Amino acid sequence: MRIVVAGFLVVVSIALFVSLQCTAKATAQASVAASPYLIERVANNDWLLIDVRSPEEFADGHIPGAVNMPQENINDYLSDLEDHKNKPIIIYCRSGRRAKLAMKVLEELDFSEVMHLEGDMLGWSAAGMTVDRM
Repeated sequence: MRIVVAGFLVVVSIALFVSLQCTAKATAQASVAASPYLIERVANNDWLLIDVRSPEEFADGHIPGAVNMPQENINDYLSDLEDHKNKPIIIYCRSGRRAKLAMKVLEELDFSEVMHLEGDMLGWSAAGMTVDRM
């Protein structure tokens, strides 16, 4: 009987470990590639695109449809983001550092679909994608 109980505990432990590993992989930060499809989804209000750079950087050039929410003030925009808690949110900055900081804040507040724009603004521009200026 002890062998059966010990075997059962080993199987449950392994299953729990595998389950936790799968969960950790599932919550890894997802990314979205620079593409016209991204602009289309943002234009259709399917996705929210957030530029977390400074207002000056945003004015110098941003992705069409993006809204500016500077990373250092991201907590000030939480009430504006409530309607997007369970919808895709794509975040970018110039090179990635600020975007990852903002993503971490939103993920800790249980926003379910927070993604990073691959290459950020530098990658977007390098790909020759459209840039709006103010």
